Amino acid sequence: MIEWKSYKLGDLAQIKGGKRLPKGATLSSVANSHPYIRIRDLGSTRILELNKTYEYVDDYTQKAISRYIVNRGDILLSIVGTIGLTGIVGDSLDNANLTENCVKIVGLQGLNPMFLYYFLMSKTGQKEIQKGIVGAVQPKLPIKNIQDITITLPSLIEQERIAEILSSFDDKIELNNRINHNLEELVQYRFDQLLLANDAKGYCQVADYIDINPKRELKKGQFARSIEMSFLSTSGSFPSGWDFKEYNGGMKFVNGDTIMARITPCLENGKVAYVDFLDEKETAFGSTEYIVLRSKPGIPSAFTYFLARNNDFVDYATKNMNGSSGRQRVSGDVIGRYSIPILNDQDLSLFAEVSKAAMNVIRINSIENIKLASTRDTLLPLLLSGENPFNHVTC
Repeated sequence: MIEWKSYKLGDLAQIKGGKRLPKGATLSSVANSHPYIRIRDLGSTRILELNKTYEYVDDYTQKAISRYIVNRGDILLSIVGTIGLTGIVGDSLDNANLTENCVKIVGLQGLNPMFLYYFLMSKTGQKEIQKGIVGAVQPKLPIKNIQDITITLPSLIEQERIAEILSSFDDKIELNNRINHNLEELVQYRFDQLLLANDAKGYCQVADYIDINPKRELKKGQFARSIEMSFLSTSGSFPSGWDFKEYNGGMKFVNGDTIMARITPCLENGKVAYVDFLDEKETAFGSTEYIVLRSKPGIPSAFTYFLARNNDFVDYATKNMNGSSGRQRVSGDVIGRYSIPILNDQDLSLFAEVSKAAMNVIRINSIENIKLASTRDTLLPLLLSGENPFNHVTC
């Protein structure tokens, strides 16, 4: 039996804060060499790498906050707002700046960094984090309380073994995600080129190609799959998961539909999903703040998804939102009036072949990722408690 010992995290590591932007300084989406890591950049992946959702500070601001950078391998933890999100700094974010709403955990002694990551995301680690939260109006996690987190450890060799087992699942998940990302970028490029190639052939409206909020059948009180806004990705077609519950209202959709957020800031952030994972004849539902798009006969079903990811389309939808500040929405009627080129049938057919093949691979990889994550999460508490997880396997 391996002996596990309990420690205070502050005895094994240093916890250092990030830095608030100077007064008057703003973030920019224009890429430079000074990315700025915020809370919203944590929680979706284990290794944090630079992508198109990151924002940047200018050279002048960078000089003012240059002491508050992170390095590859640092473990980050959110301490204000959504508390307890974690991630490990990857190569592309080496020397990035860190928000004051997160801390970095560095200088580990006798503690494997990947083991610490899995501890922090485990139920035990999250419980320890919640114990340290203070404040009712603006909850936060002080550095002193992070230092007081209790962590129980085996030997360093055993930590490395456990981290390796758990990492094997995330390695495969991340590989699948990279494949999916590359496929989406390829098809998005083909979609954008499709519009450009037909730009001189006249124009029509989106409503000529797409049905908007088509009628779907689902009775109140019926038990059905529910995909709420929080499950939608800002960069990929597949949702992170779903629930099953009684239908009491909301937008309804079936396989082949695209669902997109119509409310700020979800629309600007790119909350969209392509529905191709339901059972035959299944109807699912979700937020009332969705617009449901469906390609008309003869138009590739994925056409709607890549339209919803097209930069010009998103810019049009965003500029045509109405309502009070902070609660602005775009309507389905406005979406239907978006102007697009009249498309050549042969070009559409070629796009259909490419998009169908790509979306099929993305669906397979994404479903595999859900299963891998479920298995990892089942093993996680067992491995971190010192139990042999294989004692729980039944034949």
